[in-house]
Amino acid sequence: MSTLPPCPKCNSEYTYEDGAQLICPECAHEWSANGEVEAASDDAVKKDSVGNVLQDGDTITVIKDLKVKGTSLVVKVGTKVKNIRLCDGDHDIDCKIDGIGPMKLKSEFVRKV
Repeated sequence: MSTLPPCPKCNSEYTYEDGAQLICPECAHEWSANGEVEAASDDAVKKDSVGNVLQDGDTITVIKDLKVKGTSLVVKVGTKVKNIRLCDGDHDIDCKIDGIGPMKLKSEFVRKV
């Protein structure tokens, strides 16, 4: 039997080697075979359009006019948004914009204040 370590993401015992990488066939997670454990993707750092690291509670400004889907509203350039929350997904900022309401934004269209 193989003595390969279980997957650090899903704890599957069915891992296999592919060169210097270990791969889990159940969740498709790949990691280094030399024993170094990389940071989980859940702890991925979210950055704004210029590379500043974003955190929950930050204040940001919008750097581009953004149309709100399903309405005729537009979030204008320079709109300040306070107390953001980071989340997973394509739109990784959850916030509330005055005059528009709750919405999700992409971090590539904002800048940290």
